[in-house]
Amino acid sequence: MGLFRVMTPPKLQLLAVLTFTVTMLFIENQIQRLEESRAKLERAMARHEFSEVEPQHHGEDGRRGLSEDDDDVDDDTVIIYNRVPKTASTSFTNIAYDLCAKNRFHVLHINTTKNNPVMSLQDQMRFVHNVTSWRGMKPGFYHGHVAYLDFSKYAVKGKPLYINVVRDPIERLVSYYYFLRFGDDYRPGLRRRKQGDKKTFDECVASGGSDCAPEKLWLQIPFFCGHQSECWNVGSRWALEQAKYNLVNEYLLVGVTEELEDFIMILEAALPRFFKGAIDLYKMGKKSHLRKTTEKKLPTRETIGKLQQSKIWKIENEFYEFALEQFQFVRAHAVREKDGELLVLPQSFFYEKIYPKAA
Repeated sequence: MGLFRVMTPPKLQLLAVLTFTVTMLFIENQIQRLEESRAKLERAMARHEFSEVEPQHHGEDGRRGLSEDDDDVDDDTVIIYNRVPKTASTSFTNIAYDLCAKNRFHVLHINTTKNNPVMSLQDQMRFVHNVTSWRGMKPGFYHGHVAYLDFSKYAVKGKPLYINVVRDPIERLVSYYYFLRFGDDYRPGLRRRKQGDKKTFDECVASGGSDCAPEKLWLQIPFFCGHQSECWNVGSRWALEQAKYNLVNEYLLVGVTEELEDFIMILEAALPRFFKGAIDLYKMGKKSHLRKTTEKKLPTRETIGKLQQSKIWKIENEFYEFALEQFQFVRAHAVREKDGELLVLPQSFFYEKIYPKAA
């Protein structure tokens, strides 16, 4: 080999090295293509095997198993939307009412006495029993201003799917403040309990009024925390942590008012049995934006700054930011943006290496 280097001109040596390098790169490229072809073949075989072994669930009447596009008459799914006041809950609920006949599910409003979000122990038992055993109302979508209720405490089979929407705490309070005084365009003739009070939210905060006090911010945390006494102790960090735990572990999805369209889009993708067609209704339907407070003046920076000095706002806002971060995480893995629009991601998993092989 040493003699070859001495006798071979440098140009020929360089040409030989280049030829060898190109040859190796070509071989590696061919190997990579073969590996990709093999992987594609394995996936195709897996899909074929899965289609052969996928159970059809034939019933006594010989019908095959139902797909998501079929009328699933045996669907026992129950959704509970324990809606927080003034978070666009009416707009969203009206979409469920518009879809229920077409998608064949039931919608039920949970109307509590004096809108009390906390049920008595006996009513908790009745409610849990109704939801789990009332077969005539399944599949069902229950909604109402009630605190979270842990069904696992009541020794029943099956748990509902919880969903909810939260809103910036100060924006929610401002909306509620003016709603009590001026109502909205949903039921414009209904007289509200603060009707006639012309004091603005800024004036209320400046004078230390009770309707705009920091304590009134304490609502979203107890709604997610539940029926425990500590949930309703204003400013409780235990309640905050319990609300966070429930949001992550007990709720299928929690959206935010500011991004309601994205919330509806993800729900339609995850639960088409209920929400197929929801996003089109939201964008084009007449009822999706119908409830707006008749008169509302945005608070000044001074007013907002004063509320933000309170411990209660800091805790409620911490929960809101936690919910927002969680929702944005879910959204990032559920949709993608293309040409300025969000599109739901297609299924990104499949089954392979399925054994035993079909006969």
